Amino acid sequence: MQPVTRIEFISDAVEMHKILDSLDRVGVSNYTVLPNVLGKSRQGEVFDDMAVTGLGGQVYIISYCLPEQVKTVVEEIRPILNKFGGSCYICDAMEVRSVKCISSL
Repeated sequence: MQPVTRIEFISDAVEMHKILDSLDRVGVSNYTVLPNVLGKSRQGEVFDDMAVTGLGGQVYIISYCLPEQVKTVVEEIRPILNKFGGSCYICDAMEVRSVKCISSL
């Protein structure tokens, strides 16, 4: 197992590429994007208004990086969140990789 840092974003789909480009710029190129997420926050409910506005609704982005990359990621992402909104959550995690077992007979 290896310690990693999990970074989660909830953002308007329109701003998704700004976040992904920022992650790529700082060397965090592994991520998963879940489109059209729904939810409720302090600001109220988020509905899937894609059919009405054509903008694509909200996305949920999950990424992992090495713990020593977190400060750089935050410095890169914070201006985007401050300007365009969205949420970012960071927590410690453990990466489990599969290992092939070769038995000698």
